[in-house]
Amino acid sequence: MPDQLVETAEDVSEIAFGFMASKALFAGLHVDVFTPLAEEPMTAQELSRETDVPVNRITTLMTALTGVGLVERDGERYANSPGAQAFLARGAKHEFGDYLRYQIDKQLYPFLDQLNQVMDGSLEPEAIDSYQHWMADPEQAALYSEAQHAGSLGPGKTLARLVDLSGADSLLDVAGGTGAMTIRLLQAYPGLSSTIIDFPNVSEIGWRFVTEAGLIDRVRYIPGNALEVAWPREQDAVLMSYLFSGVPEDALPVLTDNSWNSLAPGGHIMIHDFMVEDDRQGPHLAALWQLQHMAFTPDAHSVTPGWLRRQLAEIGFIDIQEEEMVPGLTRLLRARKPA
Repeated sequence: MPDQLVETAEDVSEIAFGFMASKALFAGLHVDVFTPLAEEPMTAQELSRETDVPVNRITTLMTALTGVGLVERDGERYANSPGAQAFLARGAKHEFGDYLRYQIDKQLYPFLDQLNQVMDGSLEPEAIDSYQHWMADPEQAALYSEAQHAGSLGPGKTLARLVDLSGADSLLDVAGGTGAMTIRLLQAYPGLSSTIIDFPNVSEIGWRFVTEAGLIDRVRYIPGNALEVAWPREQDAVLMSYLFSGVPEDALPVLTDNSWNSLAPGGHIMIHDFMVEDDRQGPHLAALWQLQHMAFTPDAHSVTPGWLRRQLAEIGFIDIQEEEMVPGLTRLLRARKPA
C-alpha cells in the first residue's frame, strides 16, 4: 500500500506544488548556499555577501529551503540539515550536488515539458528528444555525462560490495557512460578488465575519468549505440545500469539476448535500474523516475523485478537474485549463464 493516501485539498496542493520545492533545491545549488553553511551557520545578510545575491532574494530562498527541510533556522542563523551537509555541500564525502545541479535541473527537468504531448500522442515521433539525439550533441553529452558520473560513483561502490567477481577477468559495461560503475568494479577487483559501449561523445568524456582513475590499461571503449554495435563474446560479466528504463520496450529482448550471447558459460549478468514493485504500489520515487523517462522514451516499459526475473529465466539464466541498490529507487537483478 502507498505510505499515505491523498485525502485533502492540502494533500493535493502539496503534490501539485512539489515542483516548487525541487526548484528551490536547484536554486540553492545554483547560488551554492549549502557550501558556506557547511562551515558554520550564517544569517541571511552573511549568506548574501558570501553568494553575492541580494539579501531579499536570499531571505525568500532560505525561507523556502527551511520549509522543505533542507536547512534549519535558529534565531537569525541558518544551518544545513544533516542531508544537505552530507550530500549538497561541495567537497562533502557523499556529495552529488553536480548530478542534481546539471543533469536533473538543466536537462531532465526541462524534458518534462513534453510529457503531456507524449501521453496523448500529439508530439510527432521525430520531435521527441531521445538519448540518441541528446548524446549526438557534444555540449549536451558533456553536461549529462559529467553529472551522471557524479551520481553513479556511489551506486558503483555499492554494486562492488553486492557482487562477487573475484573469478572474473572480463566485464562488458553496456551503455556504461563515463565508466563510473566500471571504475568502482575495477578498483574492487584488480584482476578485472572492462569494455564499455556508449555513444562516441560520451566515450571521449569517459576516457578522462578512466585516465584520472589510473585504469587506461584495463579499459577499452566501443563507441556506438549499444543496440546497433556488435558486442564482444566470451565475457565473464555483463552489466547494464540505467539502460532498461531508457530504451523502447521492443529493445529489451535485444539487450537480454545479446547479453546471453556475449557471456561465457558461467558468466554473470547484472541489471541495475529504476524498478517498481510487482503490485505497482511503490516505491513512489522509482515510479516517478520511470514516468520521467517516458517523456523522451514514450515506448519504455515500466520494469518490475518479477517481470525481469521471468525474462531472464525464459532465456535460460539461473541463480537469479535481487537486491536493493539505492533505497526506494533502484534495484539490482543478477543471474548466471549455466556452465
